[in-house]
Amino acid sequence: MYDSIVIGAGAAGSTVARKLAEEGKRKVLVIEKRSHIGGNCYDKSDRHGIMIHEYGPHIFHTNEEEVYTFLSRFTDWYLFGHEVVANVHGELIPVPFNLNTLHKVYGKEKADELEEILIREYGEGSRVPIMQLRENPNPEIKAIADYVYENIFLHYTMKQWGQTPEEISPEVTARVPVLISHDNRYFQDKYQGMPKDGYTAMFEKMLDHPDITVKMGTDCKDHLTFSEDKVLFEGEEFTGEVIYTGAIDELFSYEYGHLPYRSLNFKFEHYDKESYQGRSVVNYTVSEDFTRITEFKYLTGQEKTDGTTIVKEYSFAYTGAEGEIPYYAVINDENNALYQKYAKRVQPLDNVYLLGRLAEYKYYNIDAIVKKALQLADMIRR
Repeated sequence: MYDSIVIGAGAAGSTVARKLAEEGKRKVLVIEKRSHIGGNCYDKSDRHGIMIHEYGPHIFHTNEEEVYTFLSRFTDWYLFGHEVVANVHGELIPVPFNLNTLHKVYGKEKADELEEILIREYGEGSRVPIMQLRENPNPEIKAIADYVYENIFLHYTMKQWGQTPEEISPEVTARVPVLISHDNRYFQDKYQGMPKDGYTAMFEKMLDHPDITVKMGTDCKDHLTFSEDKVLFEGEEFTGEVIYTGAIDELFSYEYGHLPYRSLNFKFEHYDKESYQGRSVVNYTVSEDFTRITEFKYLTGQEKTDGTTIVKEYSFAYTGAEGEIPYYAVINDENNALYQKYAKRVQPLDNVYLLGRLAEYKYYNIDAIVKKALQLADMIRR
């Protein structure tokens, strides 16, 4: 009945399903455990008519023309330059730390001097990881690095990851570098913004194909069995492609233990006033238990709303307890070794492909996972 089975209807699963059905001429079954599609990008209108992101804010950004072109088939865009500020002892400063931030923190004369030093050392437009900046022997640069480390990275990282910046993977701290530029945008990609009618609507259109069947509220293990050397679907051997985008440790019933993740709690609040903070995102880098506040109307471009809805994010260590959601893989050598034990279970299964954050135990931006899904589909259909 089906040529391919995709497990998960998030960005990865929806993309690969569409590509296989449309260009690979395959009949595709998509199995989704949740009651909705879209994965963690899922959005909906709250009871006040404001579009919210149930699993925290997701801002699309990319320099990949292929990805932007593909997604634009299923949505128009509300394009904008996403800007974030940090609340540092009551003062709002742009993050990532950039030359404009420098001028807010230091007086003009000192800031002009420091700006010249940074440009001479690293070049205008460069992106410098904080740990690299801290290693610079120049005392002026080291003073800047110490300020950034103490006021933007240290406490925020402790809240978000439960570890200091030194203890987490360098690829994590490198995601928010120090920018040697006056660009206040959080991302510097060519395209950035939100699907005009929301992510859910975009993925609904993507999955709307005569050769795609979507089963929601369904556990894949109720229909599929992964043995040592083959996959069974409804009790019979299935030789078509199986693309798995879920948690790999869950697939094998946590045989070697839970892979460590950070999880999130979200506290949504609505206010009967035009604005709460006047901008989309404020990070709380030295105070509060939550990491950031998002005000949705400034993300989605909703001009006329009945009040305003915000969400506060609280990070905690994922334990696997019922209701907890694994969001961010805690990357280190020990955890990678545990992941490899699970990945080796899949290796003998020639028709099974792991795709996405949970299946590959790594971080992906939306554009990166869409690109990976497109590439995988191209490889499969050859």
